[in-house]
Amino acid sequence: MKKTWLLGLGFFSISITWALYNAFVPFFLEEYISSIALIGFMMTLDNYFAIFLQPIIGRKSDRTDTRFGKRMPFLLIGIPLAAVFGALIPWHNSLIMLVGFMVLMNLSMSLYRSPTVALMPDITPQHKRSQANGVINFMGGVGSVLAFAGGAYLYKQHSSLPFMTASLLSLLCLVILIWAIREKRDAISYQPAEPAGRTSFRGEWNRPTVMLLFAIFFWFFSYQGVEALFSLYGKNHLGMTKEEAVFSLAFFSLSFVIAAIPAGLLGKRFGKKLIIMIGIIGLIATFGLITFVESVLAMRIMLIVGGIFWACININSYPFIVALGKESSIGTRTGIYYIASSLAAVSSPPLMGALIDWFSYSALFYIAAIGMVFALLFLLGVKDDGIAKSPQPETTANAI
Repeated sequence: MKKTWLLGLGFFSISITWALYNAFVPFFLEEYISSIALIGFMMTLDNYFAIFLQPIIGRKSDRTDTRFGKRMPFLLIGIPLAAVFGALIPWHNSLIMLVGFMVLMNLSMSLYRSPTVALMPDITPQHKRSQANGVINFMGGVGSVLAFAGGAYLYKQHSSLPFMTASLLSLLCLVILIWAIREKRDAISYQPAEPAGRTSFRGEWNRPTVMLLFAIFFWFFSYQGVEALFSLYGKNHLGMTKEEAVFSLAFFSLSFVIAAIPAGLLGKRFGKKLIIMIGIIGLIATFGLITFVESVLAMRIMLIVGGIFWACININSYPFIVALGKESSIGTRTGIYYIASSLAAVSSPPLMGALIDWFSYSALFYIAAIGMVFALLFLLGVKDDGIAKSPQPETTANAI
């Protein structure tokens, strides 16, 4: 498990960067744009790149073979570029410059997101992947907590400090990963590059996969919309300061961190589908109740509860989608996982923003609850067949 904890640093760097991006960039955009719907649209730029690039890059990494391995070359290029452009975002002096830095940072992060995620199943036996995903998401959650809690303090000192700090931490994580992870040494079964066309997208679209992808779309639709617009919701609906609104998200992330490893263990013990279902039902109730919350304290308590249920969903969803395919197509299936989550992230903030423009901020959590209902319906259509939860005997050869 040592390698899994170290690999979690990759998720740490991604999470801290995205958390700060989603928390503070809406405030930068608000300086130039008055429409919440348009701000929501601008916050989806990263997902347009993800829709088109993640499947291509994920598949490309399946067929890459260098002395650094299959996935690591993408991290070596993408992380430094993302660190530079992310640090430049607060230094904009016009909308064009702000959007330019946003686009360049998002493009750079698209180069390494899928390969970073695909490294986990590469070095982890199938029956331990929910547990391992819990560990690396624990690290990612720690990044989010530091971003929301520490970022609020740093932002008060100067708007550039959260982004500079995240960039430096990302570079430090890359150095540690280069030192700790050797793909050809650590992979369960390292396979050299495949001939073009051998791993096709067509072969990945079986019925259980399609139903699960629809479920993934709807639960990310709910989550991404809330994450992207919550800072504005807290400021304009509950009367919080900017720093208080961002700090409130730390409660969601903190409970996610605490629940991440237990959620992975529960998925391994009782099956990924059942634990995901419990998480969805819990978030339907949580989002429904949040609409009646008016105080900051009650909101933060509800966010703590929501973070626990989100861990049940998020920790088990990626290992579930990988388990429904072949070991030789991990990067490809990582890419199609990002198709579903990115389509949700593209459509959710603008739609929820438009509904806020038309009705009020209370529409945010009503729509989030409805999205979770649709996720539950599609998940019920996924036939488990024991694929995702049948334990394999652990041997010395495949234990990590």
